[in-house]
Amino acid sequence: MVNVPKGTKDMLPRESHKWQAVEAAAKKITALYNVKQIRTPVFEHAELFLRSIGDSTDIVNKEMYIFEDKGGRKMALRPEGTAGVVRSVLENNLCETLPQKVFYIEGVYRYEQPQAGRYREHHQFGAEFFGSELPCFEVELLSMARDFLKEIGFNDLRLRINTIGCNECRAEYNKALRAFLAGVNDKICGDCKRRAEINPLRTLDCKVPSCKEIYKSAPQISDFLCDNCKQHHKQVLKGLDAAGIQYFEDKNLVRGLDYYTRTVFEFCDGDLAVLGGGRYDNLCEQLGGKHTPCVGFGCGIERLIAAAETRGIEFADNTPYVFAAAQCDSARETCADIVAQLRNIGVSAEYDLMGKSLKAQFRYADRQGFPYVITVGEAEMQSDKYTLKRMADGSTTAIGAARLAQDVKSAVEKDRAQS
Repeated sequence: MVNVPKGTKDMLPRESHKWQAVEAAAKKITALYNVKQIRTPVFEHAELFLRSIGDSTDIVNKEMYIFEDKGGRKMALRPEGTAGVVRSVLENNLCETLPQKVFYIEGVYRYEQPQAGRYREHHQFGAEFFGSELPCFEVELLSMARDFLKEIGFNDLRLRINTIGCNECRAEYNKALRAFLAGVNDKICGDCKRRAEINPLRTLDCKVPSCKEIYKSAPQISDFLCDNCKQHHKQVLKGLDAAGIQYFEDKNLVRGLDYYTRTVFEFCDGDLAVLGGGRYDNLCEQLGGKHTPCVGFGCGIERLIAAAETRGIEFADNTPYVFAAAQCDSARETCADIVAQLRNIGVSAEYDLMGKSLKAQFRYADRQGFPYVITVGEAEMQSDKYTLKRMADGSTTAIGAARLAQDVKSAVEKDRAQS
C-alpha cells in the first residue's frame, strides 16, 4: 500500500465540518470588512520567495520545496501566502484603487520536521491590506483578526505586539546587535552564527532554548527607534485601546520573515501562536512595484483547529437530516422521490443505495447521525401516509403525502431551533 507522505495529513469526512466552519467564519468576517478573496498558483518562480522572504530565513535555507521544471526554470511550491499575493496584486494592477484588501485560503508547503500542529503541507487563512502608512491600517487588520477568532469561539487570546522599526533606525540597531552577538559567538547555535553575519535580527527568532535565554540580555530595538517609528507604534497601541483589543508588548518578537517593517504581532493561545503577521512597507518595491505600504496576517488552519479543540470549542457538524428507509424493494422508487422532494426545498436527505435490509438501513442512518427516518412500505404507499421517526427519542409523527416535504421541513427546523 502507498501511504500518505510524511508531514501531510488527509482531511477525512468526519473532520471536514471543522474546516468548513473555519472557512465559513473567515468568509463571514472578511465580508463584514469588505475584503475580497484572491487565489494564487500553488507554485511560483523560486526567485519570488528568495527576493521577498529573505535568504537569512529558515524557510529559504531549509524548508522550501524547489524544483526545476521541464523548461529549465527554477520553481518553488508556495511556502507562505504573502509573496504570491503581492506578486498578483502588482501584476494585475489591483492597486489602482486604494485601499486594496484581499484574503486567501490556501495550502502552503515547507520541508520541516513534522510536529503537533505543523505539517509539510498545511493550510492558511490570510489577509493582506495594501495602501496606507497610517497606524489605523494595523488596527483595522487586527480588529478583523480578533473578530475572526471570536467567531471561531476564542474569547481570551493574548495579542503579542512589537515594533522592529524602519530600515533607517534598524541599521543602528543591527550594529549594536552584531556587537552583542560577537561577544556570545561561542555560545550560540550554528544557525545563529550564520544569521549574525547576514541579518542579525533573525537571531532573535531562534527557537533553540539556550539561544533564547542568551537573547534576553540582547539590546532592544525600542532603544534605537527613530521618532517616526516611536510615534507610529504609540498610535497603533492607542488604536488597539480604542478598539478594545487587549495586548502586551513583547520586545523580543520579530517574526520569521525578512520583509516586515515596524509592527509585528501574534495572537496566542497560551504559548501557541495561532495567527501572526505585521507591516511590510517595502515588499512591493522589492518585487518591482511602486512604494505601497501594506499589512497582513496568516493563520494556520490545522493549528487553529487543534487549539480550539484543546479549549473545548465545538464546531457545528452539518449532519444530514432525513433518511428514507425502504421496507421492500417496491418502496425504493418512492424513497427516491421523497428524497428528491426534500432536497428541492433545502433539506439534506438520503435513501438506501446498497439494497440493504430495513434493519441495516436503520443501522446506517444511526451511524451517519440522521436525526429523522421516514419508513416507506406497501401500507404507506397505499395510504399515502408515512411515519417520521425522531431517532433521539424514538417518537413518531404521521406525515401525509400531499404536504410531506413541507411537514418534514417544519419538523427539521423545529428540531434545529430547539438544539
